[in-house]
Amino acid sequence: MWLLTLIACASAVGIHFWWRKQFSALQGQRAAEIETSQRRRQQTNVDAKAQQQVLFNSMIEGLLLLDRTQKIYLANRAFKNLFGLKIELRGKTILEALRLHELDELVKRVQAEGQVFDYELKLPDLSERWLRVNASVISNSAGEREGTILVFHDLTRLKQLERTREEFVANVSHELRTPLSLIKGYVETLLDGARNNPEVAERFLKIIERNTNRLDLLIQDLLTISALESGRMKLNLQPVELRPLVEKVFTDLGAKSENKKVRLVNELPELTASADVNRLDQVLANLVDNAIKYGRANGSVKVGGKKLDDGKLEIFVQDDGPGIPPEALDRVFERFYRADKARSRDQGGTGLGLSIVKHIVQAHGGEVWAKSEPGKDATFFFTLLAAANSVTG
Repeated sequence: MWLLTLIACASAVGIHFWWRKQFSALQGQRAAEIETSQRRRQQTNVDAKAQQQVLFNSMIEGLLLLDRTQKIYLANRAFKNLFGLKIELRGKTILEALRLHELDELVKRVQAEGQVFDYELKLPDLSERWLRVNASVISNSAGEREGTILVFHDLTRLKQLERTREEFVANVSHELRTPLSLIKGYVETLLDGARNNPEVAERFLKIIERNTNRLDLLIQDLLTISALESGRMKLNLQPVELRPLVEKVFTDLGAKSENKKVRLVNELPELTASADVNRLDQVLANLVDNAIKYGRANGSVKVGGKKLDDGKLEIFVQDDGPGIPPEALDRVFERFYRADKARSRDQGGTGLGLSIVKHIVQAHGGEVWAKSEPGKDATFFFTLLAAANSVTG
């Protein structure tokens, strides 16, 4: 009997240790499964956060997320670029990160109103940058506020275009008003009786004709600028011999040069460009006409050029006038810009000539620029593509 009892006890002990071993194995397997599951969840969270970060950083608009304490939780790359930030922003307040009281006030307004759309923010820097801000409170399913989201869109380019449009309209209005006022005034004087005096009537009619021509020139220049900027003007590219074209321009402007006793000098070697001959004629005519206007009386206007190593042609038009102030050199090709407004008005013109030159040259794939020594001279340069097999003389 005792033997059976001993065998039973031994069996029980064996079974106990076997189950204990099996249970330990099961616990270890379970722990391994739990650990694997946790790693997978952690990796999933990391992947989700990485994807979220990639998504946010791929946005063109700047994105800023604030937590419920109004501290920065997330700022994407576009936001940092807009404000020129390289520091870590997380955990900072708006004032700590940006020092912008206006934006801090906007966040407070969003908290009070729930959302603010199309708010225009001007950044306090020298470049006059503008941002449009749309902001809204973020709430959970229970209606509790979790934070605030702000989206920033750069308005700077639109503001610049708007300012350019306003300046353009103002300049065109001014350019139109002056000759129209003169025409209207002289017509009224003629109708009031001046037409009965032949000498006075003829003088007034010549003034009216001159201002009518000025209006016509302005309208033609505006149409040209519009066609060039919109890309509607098509170029008829062909080989153009430059020296004979310059001689033609000199002939066309001969009367103006003779009146001012300006000598026209053609120093161009035998160069052949790939260009639209009519548009190139317009470029040279504008530059030579400007040189005659602003050069000194009894002086000279010189046209020259050379072939560059990259196969392009460089042409210049030089006068011997008072030159251009250094601060005006980068702006002389802007529409209606005049370095010397009073003198420009006296000389006539529309203020669009150099802008037309720039657009035509750029349409040919070239560049245009100016150099000047104040009190001495001004030289305008532009480049063109050389025609195949063109040579220098």
